[in-house]
Amino acid sequence: MAATAALALTLTACGSDDGGDDKKDDSAASNEKFTNDQCANDQTSANALRVGGILPLTGNLAYLGPPEIAGVGLAVSDINAAGGVNGSKACHDIKDSGDSTDMSVSSSTADALISAKPSVVIGAAASSVTKNVVDTFTAAKVVEISPANTAVDLSGYSDYYFRTAPPDGIQGSALGTLIASDGYQKLAFLVFNDTYGTGLRNAISKTFTEAGGEVVYGKKGQEFPAGQTTFSSEVTAALNTKPDAIVILAFDETKAIIPELASQGWDMSKIYMTDGNTADYSEDFEAGTLEGAQGTIPGTDPEPEFKARLNGFYDSAENQKLSDYAYGAESYDAVMLAALAAVKGGKTDSVTIQKNLAAVSGATNGEECTSYADCVKLLGEGKEIRYSGPSGIGPLNKKNDPSSAFVGIYKYNGDNKNEISSTVEGTS
Repeated sequence: MAATAALALTLTACGSDDGGDDKKDDSAASNEKFTNDQCANDQTSANALRVGGILPLTGNLAYLGPPEIAGVGLAVSDINAAGGVNGSKACHDIKDSGDSTDMSVSSSTADALISAKPSVVIGAAASSVTKNVVDTFTAAKVVEISPANTAVDLSGYSDYYFRTAPPDGIQGSALGTLIASDGYQKLAFLVFNDTYGTGLRNAISKTFTEAGGEVVYGKKGQEFPAGQTTFSSEVTAALNTKPDAIVILAFDETKAIIPELASQGWDMSKIYMTDGNTADYSEDFEAGTLEGAQGTIPGTDPEPEFKARLNGFYDSAENQKLSDYAYGAESYDAVMLAALAAVKGGKTDSVTIQKNLAAVSGATNGEECTSYADCVKLLGEGKEIRYSGPSGIGPLNKKNDPSSAFVGIYKYNGDNKNEISSTVEGTS
């Protein structure tokens, strides 16, 4: 639907953390009191900020569920600690999105969330899942804010669809530029036939070929189906084209692709991945398997203090520690923007939030504020605001996308853990 936007990319150094500051801040966060404000049946958009969630509790993106749940829950806790929304409490009602291999899960969840009369719905994580439910939410005039969707063809899709993650034009340009700058000339894709995968492939390919490179495998018609479990023929076909580097665009299928590449003798440091599979594989592969491989995840690497607060909330609510923080900040900011839109509009219904969401993000050139309480104070004084949260995104544009955002570049260590090495800021 929308052509890839022109991008201005600026590389900024961002060293990886050794975990020391995280432990210090985690200790402080463990003493903080969080509330796990789950919605009661009688809490609707008429009397509360009811935050629905359509997030991956199961399926091939389930590893993204915990940080997104933590982001939503922590935001609701912070909002209530600051007095709620227009004198009412906020609450969350998080349900399973499943994944693209069984769309009946997300269809059923969307119907259940709408029946509960939410103020806003956070999710889905997968672009393909959102494409399955976005029309349903739009027809019901329910605002959907995804913290993780990146498919380009969702830009401007609906007046009721927003996102706090940058579209793939930004991530694809960042990764294509990285591969070219690493000196590679011939690129192969192992890509699944999913909106997310094909969209990213197209964006990466565009940047890479414009830099003088050539795509030798993984073009249109050379995708594999989502959910496939064996990849001998695909890996053989890709290697037969003599690529210099390989991009894997998949979700859980990656755990089968990596061993196949290794068994066929590929130099694993020449692998690139994206947010769907740039994860911690320390428990999945033999040490050193992915050492030197790289990947990208949209969003800035959150500050250690914010990570500690996410972890503190999740531990208090679920009695578990977070092992991944991807899209936690974007989930937090999605809830905060919805709450501030409700404050600005004076009501907690979804139509009011839709009308005011762009304004509180800074689209009206308002005064910057970084906490819910400070933003509410400015709104109470009749001022326009720009909420600036931990995700680091710019104001929402006319397509309901962030006008600017960061993409983190990660490198794998000897334990198969992804460590951030730098960030790229893109504006569209």
